[in-house]
Amino acid sequence: MSNLLNYIHFPIYSVMVLFLGAFLIVVLGKNKFLRHLIAVLAAGISLACMIALIKPVMLNGEVIAYWMGNRVPAGGYAIGIAMEVDALSLFFGLLISTAVFVSCVYSVQYMSHDENIPQYFTLFLMLAGGVMGLVLSGDIFNMFIMVEILTFAAVALTAFRNKVYGALEAAFKYLVVGCMGSTCILAGVIMLYANAHTLNFAQLSGIIPGMMSNNSVKIAFALLFVGFSTKAFIVPFHPLAADAHGAAPASISVLISGVLTKSGIYGIIRLTYFLFQTMGLGSFQFLLVFIGCVSMFLCVTMALAQHDFKRLLAFHSISQIGYVLTAVGLYTAIGFSAGIYHALNHTLFKGLLFLAAGAVLHETGTTNLDELGGLSKKMPHTTVLFLIGAFSISGIPPFNGFASKWMIYQACYEKAVESGNIGYVLVTVICLVTSVLTLASFVKVSQSVFFGRLPEKYENVKEVPWGMRLAMGMFAVLCVITGLFPNLVGKFLTHPAATAAFNANGYIDAMMGEGYASSALGPFMNSAQNVVFYEAGVWSPVSWLLILCIVLLAVTIVAVTGKYEKVNALATGEPDAKHALFFSGEEAVYSQVGGSDLFWGFKHNWRHYFSFMHDLHSGILNDYALWAVVALSLAMLFMLIVL
Repeated sequence: MSNLLNYIHFPIYSVMVLFLGAFLIVVLGKNKFLRHLIAVLAAGISLACMIALIKPVMLNGEVIAYWMGNRVPAGGYAIGIAMEVDALSLFFGLLISTAVFVSCVYSVQYMSHDENIPQYFTLFLMLAGGVMGLVLSGDIFNMFIMVEILTFAAVALTAFRNKVYGALEAAFKYLVVGCMGSTCILAGVIMLYANAHTLNFAQLSGIIPGMMSNNSVKIAFALLFVGFSTKAFIVPFHPLAADAHGAAPASISVLISGVLTKSGIYGIIRLTYFLFQTMGLGSFQFLLVFIGCVSMFLCVTMALAQHDFKRLLAFHSISQIGYVLTAVGLYTAIGFSAGIYHALNHTLFKGLLFLAAGAVLHETGTTNLDELGGLSKKMPHTTVLFLIGAFSISGIPPFNGFASKWMIYQACYEKAVESGNIGYVLVTVICLVTSVLTLASFVKVSQSVFFGRLPEKYENVKEVPWGMRLAMGMFAVLCVITGLFPNLVGKFLTHPAATAAFNANGYIDAMMGEGYASSALGPFMNSAQNVVFYEAGVWSPVSWLLILCIVLLAVTIVAVTGKYEKVNALATGEPDAKHALFFSGEEAVYSQVGGSDLFWGFKHNWRHYFSFMHDLHSGILNDYALWAVVALSLAMLFMLIVL
């Protein structure tokens, strides 16, 4: 019995308990109490297993190699399927299990009025098990199997409320493009196996770097990179996230935003830092930073143009993932630590915001910003919790978004100094401009949903049930704690994970046996990198002065690019009632401060950009599939030229 409780078994427990819970709900799910008990217990046990591994893995630096059926490496070859837990995979496992548990608690009351609830919780746990299995797997083909499970579970959950307008269409788009991504992963796995004759991730990491002159290996890299990019929803795959978030229940939006996107980022990190070990090349650093910057800026501007609460949050989700990818692409210890710190914070504050949107939908029946307003009078608890999430994502101290964003700014500046590349200063400015636009966007949401005049039809709206508020409260408390104590987050979570990312050789040896990395890689073995975490400090006065100067610069850039432009009066010469909201002696036209269109003037001055983006995002599946094909073609070309 004591052996069964050995922490060495916890990785397999954390995955299997989720799949077992899904099976038990199929059998016993007709009983409401048992259904909820099984779901919450499964999610809770999975989270507990991950927390129990913090001491041996994060603090003691152990890498857990769990070989199925006690079949271990023999004679330099991997036998059987392995699970692995180093500090990096445990970090992502903690993010996933936390989001799954809180979302499960929220679902108990949020989904109470829906039909087919047993099927919902079955799919919910299948999705959770698939993502958890992906980040803990030490076998690349098993990673593909988990990708397939989570993709189809996510598609089914997107279409779960099939009577909602656009739900089936969103699910079909996700199915097609998601399957294109899964097919890319499968094709990449097949090509790697054809060259290396193994599927074990650690063994592949010891073989593949010495085969990078092989064009088929380069194409496999491109296939895998694009495949995992579809799961992260980074540009050009971002429209899928907006459609899925808009149609799926809010509890599933939490998983899509906080869990699925992280699985894609995890896959990209494993590819570039471990399997192909290409992050030492400046061209690959540029690739990740460029994609990250485009994703963060493009999606934050798309969010400003939205009139639906959940679609707005969806675009912000990809914008924040852009921060993560940018920081990871810097290939510095402080950059990587800042990036995954922001990944942690994104899971928390974006989960809170989606749950708040779900609370609004639960009580009003809509997420249309043009129809809402004044809900703070009826839903005060939800309003306060939403504001915590809004302050966090906007980078307002003392909440967690401020801490991780400040570390990203510092990392970009240090990279500019170390490399002598002024372009990284521009990256810092892009990050700040994005943060300013994020704040503007949530000022708009706050005004549209919670403040202003309460429409008469919502006079009878009341606060959501306590279970939903409890789940939102969990995320809110974590947003505050991780913002107030960044040093503790670094010590127990991000610094060990970053150290693991820069120690691919140690990972290979832990899985395959001491000395395997040096014997397999030979001249292709990367020299050990001294991982040092120098941070200026989030709460130092000098840091505040510097960030104030950069914020003012970013605000100035936004103001100049969106400079005032006089709007012509209507051809009829009659006052335009749309803009006649404030008047005190001045001409009662051209003042637009209403609801969801709070920044009408800014959008008018950027109307050519927004018109272009509107035409580009046609909503047609064929166009999005074409984007995926073009992205794959460019990725292949990049790999063939650069490597």
